[in-house]
Amino acid sequence: MNVVSIIKYAFTLVGIAMLAGAFHFYKNTKTFLETATKTEGTVIELIRSRSDGSDTYKPVVHFVGQKGETIEFTSSTSSNPPSYSVEEKVGVWYDPAKPEHAEIDGFFSLWGISAIFGGLGAIFFLIGSGIIVATTFQSRKHEYLRMHGTPIETDLQSVQINTSFQVNGKNPYKVLTQWFNPFTSEVHVFESDNLWFDPTSYLKGRKITVFIENDNPKKYLVDLSFLPKLAK
Repeated sequence: MNVVSIIKYAFTLVGIAMLAGAFHFYKNTKTFLETATKTEGTVIELIRSRSDGSDTYKPVVHFVGQKGETIEFTSSTSSNPPSYSVEEKVGVWYDPAKPEHAEIDGFFSLWGISAIFGGLGAIFFLIGSGIIVATTFQSRKHEYLRMHGTPIETDLQSVQINTSFQVNGKNPYKVLTQWFNPFTSEVHVFESDNLWFDPTSYLKGRKITVFIENDNPKKYLVDLSFLPKLAK
């Protein structure tokens, strides 16, 4: 569970950092557009770059500034296939005080970095914060059941590997117990939380306490607090 704790906080912090970065890039672009001048430019070249086995293309654009000077710049964004073609006319935003500070008038050119950071940041933050909320809710539920639940003695049914969940290539274990309810003549099977070591040798020949909520076996806690703690 220590690994899960690291993951949830790491994802949340990374998400916050990326969202902050998205806001920073958004503010920079917004400030730039408030003082920039728009004109028309021409794509004169496509620069190819190779990364991770694939090619992308950055457009090189030239335009005429307010003083009649010819200015050339390379767009900060690249794509494959190319978003523009040579000789294509494009809108250009530039800073009259620093005309070399220019960008093509397109959503991805202006807002692409903000959108990417914002989207990824939102995903990381939602995953991390979602795990935090879920584990906090689970901890409170366990605390409530220990204080107010009805304890029953159950028999060990099995120890199983939880193949539906994996961290760093490892699957946790789950303890399954069963209890015969003498009032309803029903057999109930209870499943523990994940354990990151095989507890089989510590469970032989003993009853396992399960706390159920107000005689409602569907809401329960398998109490394995007697097990040793996994070394860090």
